[in-house]
Amino acid sequence: MNLPVVPFGKPRGERADAARNREHLLETARDMIAELGVGKVTMDGLAERAGLGKGTVFRRFGTRAGIFVALLDDDEHRFQEQVLSGPPPLGPGADPVQRLIAYGRARTAFLVDHFDIARASLDPHQPTPAGGGTMTRLHIRMLLKQARLDVPDLDSLALQLTAALDGPLLLYMFPTDPGPVSAAGTFIPLADSWQTLIESIVRANRPIDPDQAAERTARP
Repeated sequence: MNLPVVPFGKPRGERADAARNREHLLETARDMIAELGVGKVTMDGLAERAGLGKGTVFRRFGTRAGIFVALLDDDEHRFQEQVLSGPPPLGPGADPVQRLIAYGRARTAFLVDHFDIARASLDPHQPTPAGGGTMTRLHIRMLLKQARLDVPDLDSLALQLTAALDGPLLLYMFPTDPGPVSAAGTFIPLADSWQTLIESIVRANRPIDPDQAAERTARP
């Protein structure tokens, strides 16, 4: 995908000691989640387990929710790397329609895998965010264009498809548990529905023949 990565993860230019502390805190938080669950991770507990001062943890994350925001950002960056340069069909090299299907399935799996962390990342004193689907929207828009579908407005279609993969929507629809997950880690109903949606769109808007596309472009 010839698009810049939406910046997540540690800021560029971060001091070496600050970067080490950040990585150490994130790794410690992951260990605590695996051992105790998301609900047991606190600022004080993280500082104690990491062997760092409370002030360091508070300066790094600000609030308890900030711990989970940082974890999501870190994993989001890794996910984007798979989309940008990983193996097909999620990464480059596959048919654009297959990449659309693979992206939706992988994105759904990512959201389900991070369900508890995503809920914990919401600050109870702030409104639920509308969603940060910039990278998803740009990626879907690019693949729709590559698929050469005969649709009147790719931007609107990309926006609507992005909404179908929006994290806050998943949290709203499933306030306690997202439901059955396959052995591969995919949330079965949403992943299957995404594939059905993409295949239906493709059937209804067959790819434009290159000669026809050239003719349309040449028309006044």
